[in-house]
Amino acid sequence: MINREIADILYEAADILELNEVEWKPRAYRKAARKIEDLNEDISNIYRDRGKKGLEEIPGIGSRIADHIIEYLETGEVGKFEKLKEKSPVKTGELVEIRGLGPKKVKKLVEQLNIKTVSDLREAVEQHQIKNLTGFGEKTEKNILKSIGMFEKSHDRMQLGKAMNLAEDVITYMKEHSDLEKIDYAGSLRRMKETIGDIDMLVIASDPDRTMNTFVSMENVERVESRGVTRSTVILKGGIHVDLRVVPAESYGAAMQYFTGSKDHNIALRDLAISKGYKLSEYGLFGKVSQEKVEGESEQGIYERLGLQYIPPELRENRGEVDIARQNSLPELVTLNDIKGDLHIHTTFSEGSDSLEDVVRAAEDMSYEYIAITDHSRSRRISKGMEIEELKLQWEEIDRISGEYDVKILKGAEVDILKDGSLDYPDEVLGGLDIVVGSVHSGFESAKEEMTERIVAALENKYLNILGHPSGRLIGKREPYNADFDMIFETVADKEKILEINSHPERLDLNDKLILQAKMFGVKFSINTDSHSVPNLDFMRFGVGQARRGWLTKDDVVNTFSYNSLKKMLKA
Repeated sequence: MINREIADILYEAADILELNEVEWKPRAYRKAARKIEDLNEDISNIYRDRGKKGLEEIPGIGSRIADHIIEYLETGEVGKFEKLKEKSPVKTGELVEIRGLGPKKVKKLVEQLNIKTVSDLREAVEQHQIKNLTGFGEKTEKNILKSIGMFEKSHDRMQLGKAMNLAEDVITYMKEHSDLEKIDYAGSLRRMKETIGDIDMLVIASDPDRTMNTFVSMENVERVESRGVTRSTVILKGGIHVDLRVVPAESYGAAMQYFTGSKDHNIALRDLAISKGYKLSEYGLFGKVSQEKVEGESEQGIYERLGLQYIPPELRENRGEVDIARQNSLPELVTLNDIKGDLHIHTTFSEGSDSLEDVVRAAEDMSYEYIAITDHSRSRRISKGMEIEELKLQWEEIDRISGEYDVKILKGAEVDILKDGSLDYPDEVLGGLDIVVGSVHSGFESAKEEMTERIVAALENKYLNILGHPSGRLIGKREPYNADFDMIFETVADKEKILEINSHPERLDLNDKLILQAKMFGVKFSINTDSHSVPNLDFMRFGVGQARRGWLTKDDVVNTFSYNSLKKMLKA
């Protein structure tokens, strides 16, 4: 928890400094924040065990930033940053998240219209005050209004990755500080939805009162909203609601089923129970006449009593799963254990923060059979895209270390799909790659026909293997492209290409609905992390979650194939 607090403080300081046109410090603070977010160890433990020197051993953290971290760990604030916030006339943390607003535009809005918050910004847009400012215009004003809507919607819910990390932090804390028989998260988090509202947790505990005392006393609690014997709700720093219920062991399965949801799935299940002479609730499955509990300890038991195949949480959205479970015809969904490799990874050859060898070593530690190194192509200058000579140097590096590890290293690249649908490297270079991920990184506002033609043209290229983050969305920041996805999926199937499920929590692209839509065309998928650092490799579980929500089996996903099978398919 403390790692995220410190990272957030550094990000906020970077935003304020950038607004004031300080050039190098924002980059340094953001780099340090990313490294702290990626740490697998509590930063307070690093400081306790190894002092300031231990902090300075973290890449991106120099003496000055280490001093700021120490100050926060010891006092709960950083004096310099508090003064910065006092001097800042605007809630930069909010305004810089609005797509289309950079520091210079934010500064102009502050100076000329006295805009300090997103609320001020919405009011100015609705009164058409912005379009007359130099550098803005009517189109910019419309785009800002759209971005405000996305910002407000996204801040009602948190991304899956953030919610999962918070839930796991709570579970770890509760296990270490109280005597629990069992603790799990439920709700939309357990269903692996792309965004989460509140976090619901269930426990079995022999001493509920002590358990609740431990829960409401967690270090990251900002406010206790309610405190009861069997249920308490806290608000964590950052405004996240966490609800904890103590449940008797004999009702734990029923409670997990009920609080996992979804609401529509539960209604369908209750209706089925009634038709079979039962009553289903969070306390168990009861005979309607006898009132006797017939099941409650396990979820599997409840589904079996209702004559259903067990329905995995990710499918519980009332999209036909109950009827199919009646026929015992639910697919065997892909699992994290099925994944044999990651086919979209960045290193320091472009904008990644870890070296090629660091990534390979981490993949070997994860027991992967293979990975693909796919740094950005030359047009992505903002992402340090590789010129052809740099790409060939990377090939030499891969050749040099390949014999030192068991994991197989595929030579790849994430190649920009240019405006005309051509790829960012010539065919003679693409032909030297084992795998090509083609992605759109520009022109997001293109008309539907133009974007569709662009992507379809790229899919015609025989060297393109995977269509990267196919809809182009960024959750809460950018909507998917306006494109004919049926035509794109049909082309993918016809040309025997692969659709990516990008596991990065900010993307989760394709989402579950588009996965279901694409599956109807008989396409293959690749679940990739788009990693920019070694810890990002753990994002794979979020992509697998979306694949499961999209009803995919291991046969649908190419990176469940063995290395030899994958190579054979890519060559074909």
